[in-house]
Amino acid sequence: MNKKFLVHSTIAGIMTFSLFTPTAFAHDMLDDAGIEKGAHEADLNAIPKIEGDKSLSNWKEVAAMPLKEYDGIKNNTADVYSHKGYAYLGTHTQNGGEGGVRIFDMKDPKNPEEIAKFADDIPGTWQEKVIVKSVNTPDFKGELAAVSVQQLDRSHPDSKGGFLLYDVSDPHNPEKLGFWEMDKRVPGTHELYLTVQNGKPFVLSANPYADYYTHGENKDFALVDVSDPKQPETIYEFDPRTLPEVSDNFNGYHWDSPDGKTRPVFNHSAITDTNGDTALLSFWDLGTIILDISDPYNVKYEGRTDYAPDVQGSAHSAALAKGGNVLIETREVYNPVKEGYEESYGYTRIFDIKDPANPKELSTFKTDLIDNVEDGITFANTVHDPKVHGNTLYLSHYAGGLIAADITNPANPVQTGQYLPEGAYFWGVDVDRNYILASDMDNGLKVLQKNNSK
Repeated sequence: MNKKFLVHSTIAGIMTFSLFTPTAFAHDMLDDAGIEKGAHEADLNAIPKIEGDKSLSNWKEVAAMPLKEYDGIKNNTADVYSHKGYAYLGTHTQNGGEGGVRIFDMKDPKNPEEIAKFADDIPGTWQEKVIVKSVNTPDFKGELAAVSVQQLDRSHPDSKGGFLLYDVSDPHNPEKLGFWEMDKRVPGTHELYLTVQNGKPFVLSANPYADYYTHGENKDFALVDVSDPKQPETIYEFDPRTLPEVSDNFNGYHWDSPDGKTRPVFNHSAITDTNGDTALLSFWDLGTIILDISDPYNVKYEGRTDYAPDVQGSAHSAALAKGGNVLIETREVYNPVKEGYEESYGYTRIFDIKDPANPKELSTFKTDLIDNVEDGITFANTVHDPKVHGNTLYLSHYAGGLIAADITNPANPVQTGQYLPEGAYFWGVDVDRNYILASDMDNGLKVLQKNNSK
């Protein structure tokens, strides 16, 4: 159903400050936590180890490559993505951001070579997420990269957010094609996903606080047709007010949920299944939203995950397993002692979504770190991003390192390995052939060789 959007005058008044407040970096920027992600927290759990069960016992670090410094500036890493023998690393905010995306040639995974830097041409921004896919349309044929762009400070006169599109068919010489630009009031695109559906490429763009900062003019999630990368076209936006449990006067962030709490809501991340038919939107305390996008021009809402009254939501990222029937939901809870909620850092939840209208929680996966609440407000102990390869779930866990779990039985996930080099602080993880790639925020690209028998 369609609902009319209303904004209370008091809320509108509160938001007049918004353009001039600095942007926080990749978590809930409106919760007043006042902390930033970085390797300075790594010592909270610095017990170096590489361990695992019989299937992972031969894990071995084979490469550790720091990012190149340009003009004497050291950038730190964000997410990592593998495509056709190359690793693409986004960069975070250290030393003023503007680090762009770094491309590593992985021909010899034991000796990765940084060969290019791109998407660094917009002042005052950082580039967290990059996805690369092979595309063949009347307007573009080749390897297409989509890169998220977020403003460090929206008061910067020349910064702007959104996502960039690049031709990386020759990874040594990336070529800029287009830019999907957002309203200046919005920090930008934080995470995104590029999918190819029946030959057509689409970007799923997660734009935290777009709804809130534009008073509903824009929404936090946009589906963009990028068949012509020089002219990206927005074809759909998700409005939470279409859900019966969200009121017409929802201000884009503060949600009066049915459990009586006022919960934070914004779109942090988005992915699709392999065919690009199902979209998963990580909508913080509104849960993981499941959309049918098999017809991108007629998107249908299917369902969402929800939370017990005493559980912080913080739906951060998602992954799929078992042919798309199992949903992995990671929750970035960095304030473990919050009135009215359980005392815990963020952990992973696993759902059966064969019936997407009724996701069924099968299990939770928790590490020992989540109970160290005496560490206070910190990212060090919370789970971050998930990736699934076969029946193995890989989790980047900040200062907890890289953790592997066997999800052959999703109702009973079992930890099978942990990789935690000294001083590590992992943002993202991906799998390339027989190697695991991990982005260590302060130390660059880490490459881990898996058991050759698997």
